[in-house]
Amino acid sequence: MMSPILVLRVYAFAFGLVTGSFLNVCICRIPKNESVVFPPSHCPHCNYRIRWYDNIPLVSYLLLRGRCRGCGAHISLIYPLVEFLNGLLTLALFWRFGFSLSFAALFLFCCALMVITFIDMEHQIIPDGISLSGIVAGFLFSFFLPQHTWVGSLLGILLGGGSLLLVASCYQWLTGKEGMGGGDIKLLAMMGAFLGWEAVLFIIFVSSLAGSVVGVSMMLIQKKDSKLAIPFGPYLAFGAVLYIFYGGQLIKWYLHMGSFVR
Repeated sequence: MMSPILVLRVYAFAFGLVTGSFLNVCICRIPKNESVVFPPSHCPHCNYRIRWYDNIPLVSYLLLRGRCRGCGAHISLIYPLVEFLNGLLTLALFWRFGFSLSFAALFLFCCALMVITFIDMEHQIIPDGISLSGIVAGFLFSFFLPQHTWVGSLLGILLGGGSLLLVASCYQWLTGKEGMGGGDIKLLAMMGAFLGWEAVLFIIFVSSLAGSVVGVSMMLIQKKDSKLAIPFGPYLAFGAVLYIFYGGQLIKWYLHMGSFVR
């Protein structure tokens, strides 16, 4: 017989899977300015209305062998991937924060990051509806969460949005070209709202490092020059999630290494 805490963790994972199924709808429809509620889930190829038994996260994809029941068209692997990743992330958040307001706030935050990441990867846009409403939500949550105060959240918004705005403005002034979209600026402001100003510098450092490594690798593999457009949103999201779970430990390790070197 499973212990109560193990049962709750199973429920958390299952809840993440189900939520991930809805996030797939958002990822698919938001870039097209379509409603995420109506019409019900359907095949984009034949408009076959997906029945509930064909919409069970992960399970239905495996049973259908990744194809539509109506027309047999291939279903993108992105769908089960989003469900699985969201399930793992929800489980990790529950494991770390338990059933609390912090869990609820960071769950909504990570769901937003999941949608933003996959939309930015495919379309290279970050929907304002998510980032701007996220800024408001993060600031409101700061009045009730123990992680940081509303002052820290407000400073996070200003530092997050202001730092990237400064970088983007300087780059455009020096080169005459736009090097960073406004969506990234609003996204980092949203991260500052939820995580506080302390997280902003960490996220910028980690995302810049990860983006540089991946970007240079892609240019070498594809043999393209520095004009290769790379969406920065996924790297910002990676930095934010890393901060949630390991930010404190990594910062302490970095400071300890710095004092050791000196």
